[in-house]
Amino acid sequence: MTGLEGQLAAAFLLDLLIGDPRFLPHPVRLVGAFALHVEHLLRRWQRLPLRAAGIAAVIVIVGSTVGVAQLLLMLCGLVHPLLEWWGGVMMLYFCFAARDLAGHASAVTGPLQSGNLERARECVGMIVGRDTATMDESEVSLAAVESVAENTVDGVTAPLLFGMLFGPIGAVAYKAVNTLDSMFGYRNERYREFGWAAARLDDLVNYLPSRLTVPVIALAAFFIRLRSAEVLPSVVRTARLHASPNAGYPEAAYAGALGMRFGGPRSYGGIQRNLPFLGIRHGACSIQTVREAVRLMMVTSFLFLMLGIGVRLVMQAVLTQ
Repeated sequence: MTGLEGQLAAAFLLDLLIGDPRFLPHPVRLVGAFALHVEHLLRRWQRLPLRAAGIAAVIVIVGSTVGVAQLLLMLCGLVHPLLEWWGGVMMLYFCFAARDLAGHASAVTGPLQSGNLERARECVGMIVGRDTATMDESEVSLAAVESVAENTVDGVTAPLLFGMLFGPIGAVAYKAVNTLDSMFGYRNERYREFGWAAARLDDLVNYLPSRLTVPVIALAAFFIRLRSAEVLPSVVRTARLHASPNAGYPEAAYAGALGMRFGGPRSYGGIQRNLPFLGIRHGACSIQTVREAVRLMMVTSFLFLMLGIGVRLVMQAVLTQ
């Protein structure tokens, strides 16, 4: 495989081997810095309504990101086709986050294993937005598992899907949209209007990936001997209870596969909230559950890649006949 299929496989392997190198400026952070600059400029233009300013921000930031990526690939191609191929691999690699997801979750299990609950709370506090100071071991484990479940789509399967459909530029465009949602997509006073476009566009681009990931989670659960038969019932009964139109699907699928429930009471900034429960079995969450969630994410990611490559190769064979 030397075409796009080979690029996807090479980028995925790179992510598994080295993850996100902390000594390099990650392109997502550069997009984030650019987004803040654009936001500052547009907010200074007071004649522009906030929602219109947010729409303009999305167009400028996503368009600029895609334009820069396309220009870099073109320049690489002018030097040598092989350099262009590897340029595409690197762009895809920076869009995947399987190893980082696994690393953040695994960082929680070490302190829990040694009985250092305070350190485990600190580690899980780096990946979730809820208050962690009073969490017990089960609650810390649950937070880590939920983080893996909710980030499987935007961290792995969605950029894989857009990469399969539109090449490295498609994955880059998706990552830019997802980054804007993580920065602007809040329902608070500052971003309710300005972040409307970013949030709605993120909902749109994640609609298909979140649902296509569900059967792959079920297949992965079957291979690693989790509760694969409970994935679909969990999704059908509880996925739509989630506030997000998309996030409930992978989370309910994970809950079914792991035999537990997500959601319930938790605190954000000292304010208690009761989230709807996702899942159909009220199992306990433990260190072992976190490890199973990481394995499920890794196998799901691998199967999604292999199935996508397989579909592309079959389609190419049919079209060339």
